[in-house]
Amino acid sequence: MRILGVDPGSRCTGYGIIEDKPSLRLIAFGTIKPPKNMALPDRLKFIYDGLREEIQRHDPQEAAIENVFFAENAKSALILGQARGVAVLAAANAGLHIAEYPATTVKQSLVGFGRADKSQVSSMVHILLKMKNNPTSLDATDALAIAICHSHSRALQKVFNS
Repeated sequence: MRILGVDPGSRCTGYGIIEDKPSLRLIAFGTIKPPKNMALPDRLKFIYDGLREEIQRHDPQEAAIENVFFAENAKSALILGQARGVAVLAAANAGLHIAEYPATTVKQSLVGFGRADKSQVSSMVHILLKMKNNPTSLDATDALAIAICHSHSRALQKVFNS
């Protein structure tokens, strides 16, 4: 099954697509970066269109999106929530099953510590996906981590539901 992971942001949205059967395999990753001078509504459309394009190109069946619960200030939280909403909408419009995970759950799933730093998460993504080179963008690495977390979560649900 193909899983789209999304690390939402209004300035840079990371995405990563993996296949988790029979084992974890990297399909694609990258970032969607609207031009810096673009107004927020246009940036949100740019992100939506970019995610829609990646969904059409790689045909994931499920999406895992970071559930944002912290921001430096209220305005940042509102803007981040809008970027997250765009990601949810792109996945929902494509008919994908959507799961949401807080960053601490993603870190716990990959590193074993919910307060791990981005470099630790990046290293585990690199190892688990047998990547030759680390992605240069931590936003893309985080998106891949979210997809891997979802894969692990699905596998555990099957064990406990059997």
